[in-house]
Amino acid sequence: MNIEKFQESMYKLIVETSTKLPRDVRRAIKTAKERESAGTRSAMSLATITNNIKMADDNVSPICQDTGLPTFKIKTPVGANQLVMKEAIKNAIAQATKDGKLRPNSVDSLTGENSGDNLGGGTPVIKFEQWEKDYIDARLILKGGGCENKNIQYSLPCELDGLGRAGRDLDGIRKCIMHSVYQAQGQGCSAGFIGVGIGGDRSSGYDLAKEQLFRSVEDVNPNEDLHKLEEYVMNHANELGIGTMGFGGETTLLGCKVGVMNRIPASFFVSVAYNCWAFRRLGVAVNPETGEINEWMYQEGENIDFGATEAEKETAAAAETKSEVITLQAPITEDQIRSLKVGDVVQINGRMYTGRDAIHHHLMEHDAPVDLNGQVIYHCGPVMLKDGEGNWHVKAAGPTTSIREEPYQGDIMKKFGIRAVIGKGGMGPKTLAALKEHGGVYLNAIGGAAQYYADCIKAVEGVDLMEFGIPEAMWHLKVEGFTAVVTMDSHGNSLHADVDKSSLEKLAMFKERVF
Repeated sequence: MNIEKFQESMYKLIVETSTKLPRDVRRAIKTAKERESAGTRSAMSLATITNNIKMADDNVSPICQDTGLPTFKIKTPVGANQLVMKEAIKNAIAQATKDGKLRPNSVDSLTGENSGDNLGGGTPVIKFEQWEKDYIDARLILKGGGCENKNIQYSLPCELDGLGRAGRDLDGIRKCIMHSVYQAQGQGCSAGFIGVGIGGDRSSGYDLAKEQLFRSVEDVNPNEDLHKLEEYVMNHANELGIGTMGFGGETTLLGCKVGVMNRIPASFFVSVAYNCWAFRRLGVAVNPETGEINEWMYQEGENIDFGATEAEKETAAAAETKSEVITLQAPITEDQIRSLKVGDVVQINGRMYTGRDAIHHHLMEHDAPVDLNGQVIYHCGPVMLKDGEGNWHVKAAGPTTSIREEPYQGDIMKKFGIRAVIGKGGMGPKTLAALKEHGGVYLNAIGGAAQYYADCIKAVEGVDLMEFGIPEAMWHLKVEGFTAVVTMDSHGNSLHADVDKSSLEKLAMFKERVF
């Protein structure tokens, strides 16, 4: 094999997967947007999403800033040298990271040190399998942490909120899948796709679930029982009313694929892999002698090009829902915050600071490197590139899932006088109580819209705590027209709690036996 050409082919696969959604996913998103009621928060979210897809296409930049843990599934002819192929893939990963196509995501679990190049123990994940065909089948999925954290595994029999007992049969499996959609809410960047693995042990069950995500959204399961199960879930999961970003709405799930394997008598696992709307998985057929790409996979059917005209139309539709946009500029006063209520759409101008897991942990024990009184914290780990003159540029900058900061957020807001927090998926009762006591607000940005929000960032004005790595550092960002929705206010109201309650009530409608 020409290993240089193979490495080049893997680089192309990585870049294309990170920056361009496959055709089947685009069609699913288009269908969801057409189904959504006009003038709603979910319609606004889908308009932003389609605009973001177009921008990623044009900029050849990451659709979402969280490029996840790259996972390759590769089938090779007998005799192919998997060792040299593995090294070539690692080299391609490091180059794509250097070029800003992937965010450096490989972190030492004990020290917290970021390797900076996405290489390290267990990263990237590369799974080889031999087959009798005469070409290499190489597939890649980039699954971000927000949706990865909403994976769930059930051990049957079990008791499920709203659904009661789930037994060791097809109907018990149905209940588990419906519950998995409910428990994800908007934290995994709904509307999402799920892969389900029935059977196996705890590790092989999850492997089987993730393997389902490599299937086409529109394929038909050859197992008739599983086909009926997939259809049932797709017909009813959207009745839960969770909606895009968990804002409530018509579309909660975009795809459901189920696989099955044998198990041991004592164990009955149902494993669910949740994937966000930014469903980044592609594949290529590679010539094992030349190393060149012969064919791209997932290219069947119409390609929805959210082109310039379409993007303008989507943006205009979104603007209709924001007729009374409230402008905020830091430092923000308590009176300004107290005037906001759940459902308000705000646009932020001026300075904001990023802060994720490492920053929040640090601030609990240390002073802040800047004055945060009246300021805005953005739960974001951006993709950054430094130019030849040493200046930083934002390549992708969507929100991360906020619930991870629940143990810290309220205390930190009160300690430093922070008035607004931006993220996705909402936060819990401790933060909600602190918002009411302190005079703060939670703003939900559109998860995965990394290009849309990067375009709102006009300058990088500084950075602190770079020892935590690029995603976890505190970036000082100058923004214009940064749009988000108030989903938790200073009066004790939470859209997330309301949607969770209403969707749990709707989930209970599916308690009765179906299969």
